[in-house]
Amino acid sequence: MKKLDYPFSKEAVRELKVGDTVLISGKLFTGRDAVHKYLHDGNPAPVELKNQIIYHCGPVIITDPETGKYKVTAAGPTTSIREEPYQWEVMRDHGIVGVIGKGGMGPKTLKGCQEYGCVYLHAIGGAAQVLAERITSVDAVYLEELGSPEAIWELTVDQFPVVVTMDAHGNSLHEKVQQESEKIFKESI
Repeated sequence: MKKLDYPFSKEAVRELKVGDTVLISGKLFTGRDAVHKYLHDGNPAPVELKNQIIYHCGPVIITDPETGKYKVTAAGPTTSIREEPYQWEVMRDHGIVGVIGKGGMGPKTLKGCQEYGCVYLHAIGGAAQVLAERITSVDAVYLEELGSPEAIWELTVDQFPVVVTMDAHGNSLHEKVQQESEKIFKESI
């Protein structure tokens, strides 16, 4: 088990390898389809994303009636492949060091991870409430006009569990599983 603590550094991220289980503590920023397209279209980021991690997530957030503060009740990962057309450019243009999602990403993102020193981190789908328990605070919200699930939510997390499935060295667990599955399928015919 490895730990990745905020502030994140390119050096710490480059040490991560496919298959590593990682606990993240510190800041995460959510970003889904609308945010990626917004950034891809050349709009300025409303928050500094350099050396940050973007979580493909549309969290369910309520206002706590006792404190008046935002509270995350569910924060499961969104299927990441939808961001494939944009992700490598967001890595390049904004200097992010990591992406969290589910289901993996394609060759453009893998190449971007290698070129820009990023990792793709897999969060467990179907565990939205368990993952929400790792979020200790909602610190800000940006681009609220995109709608709650599409806004950028700035979160503080404590020991948020992920697995490295694409590393900064060009390795992809998704690619390996695909190749092995195709081999087994061809042998069974």
